[in-house]
Amino acid sequence: MPTITVEGKGSFDVPAGKRLVNALVEECGTDQLHACGGVARCTTCRVEFVAGEPARMTQAEKDVLAAKGVTTPGVRLSCQITCEADMTVRLVSRFEGSGRKDAGTPCGASIEPPPQWV
Repeated sequence: MPTITVEGKGSFDVPAGKRLVNALVEECGTDQLHACGGVARCTTCRVEFVAGEPARMTQAEKDVLAAKGVTTPGVRLSCQITCEADMTVRLVSRFEGSGRKDAGTPCGASIEPPPQWV
């Protein structure tokens, strides 16, 4: 089981292969935003990697980060990442203080759209 460490929150064991966005909410108990339901459209599920950033990225993640002008190194979309190894993240987009009515539509178990790895 990979361990996800969330700065300011703690470390949590999560099932291997689970989407990071779901692990952050379900295992780590965070209020991570995911307004588009985890389909790589909105960037509200952004996290910043402190350690353990996955080397591969989906084409959808690459495209939406570029389209939204997100260029900060280590900032990634948690909806496009599966938990395969230990990682440490800083939450960038949280429900608290967002002004939104909820954190977003629930995200499915599999990466959407179907991943094309780059």
